[in-house]
Amino acid sequence: MSQDSHTKDSSGDGRSETPDEQADRQWQELIQEIRVAQTGVQILFGFLLTVVFTPYFQGMETPDKTIYIVTVVLGALATGALIAPVAFHRIVSGRRIKPEAVQWASRLTFIGIVLLLATCTAALLLVLRVATHDALVPWLVAGVLSWYLGCWFGLPLWARARHTSQR
Repeated sequence: MSQDSHTKDSSGDGRSETPDEQADRQWQELIQEIRVAQTGVQILFGFLLTVVFTPYFQGMETPDKTIYIVTVVLGALATGALIAPVAFHRIVSGRRIKPEAVQWASRLTFIGIVLLLATCTAALLLVLRVATHDALVPWLVAGVLSWYLGCWFGLPLWARARHTSQR
């Protein structure tokens, strides 16, 4: 194998790294991203799990209990999706399929982020309904959801389209 073929730019991003080096780098980047999301979802999920054991929960109206149950299930799903890349990596480690593992972990992380978005939105809806019983609640939740969508998806997609179209 020549030096040129060993260090070719396999990613198309101007880096001189082998596919294995690229997979290692991408795995490290993904793990850092997951750490941030995991912490948030685990704190939120842990808090949600305690609500059912409070005296106030028994007096909640049925629609609020339904929103609570949906929120807990979404939180459980988000937690599972954001922890799954670690389990995936552990199970396939040493099998020489890191590029594939990075792809699957990336997909699971994206699913986890979408589920975290749904969990945060549902939790906000529940808290504002219980706290205010105000007709503005759906509008406030829609505004926050729009903010999440813009920050988490709109801005990155815009930046990707703007700054990668010439390559």
